[in-house]
Amino acid sequence: MILADNILPIPLNESELHQLAMNIVGKDLEKDNFEFLSVNSKLKKDPQFVCTKNKKLYFIIVKAILYPKNPNKVQVYKIDELKDHAIKFNATLFYAGVGLANAENYEFPIFKDSDYVVNFKGIEKIS
Repeated sequence: MILADNILPIPLNESELHQLAMNIVGKDLEKDNFEFLSVNSKLKKDPQFVCTKNKKLYFIIVKAILYPKNPNKVQVYKIDELKDHAIKFNATLFYAGVGLANAENYEFPIFKDSDYVVNFKGIEKIS
């Protein structure tokens, strides 16, 4: 990373990381022809996406997971409440863990206006 005028880079905060993960998942869902009924970008307010596809309802939880944590391990607070909510609405619940890391050095935070690496293998069915 090249710095001008001795200005230190600014790391993305938790909300910005969440927005980045939401954008990555949202583009993937669009590509897979999901239709968005509701988008909730509030941090720690699940689910983030309520979608339909082929006349079926889907709830999708999005989490930004920083390296070295595993984005493929479901990391959701109050998962049982979300499962019950999905059952109540006859929806299928999915988890989208988006692994993120600084492209230059995985041990560094992700900085604004810098490159990053994404580890996202798609949505994973929970119930």
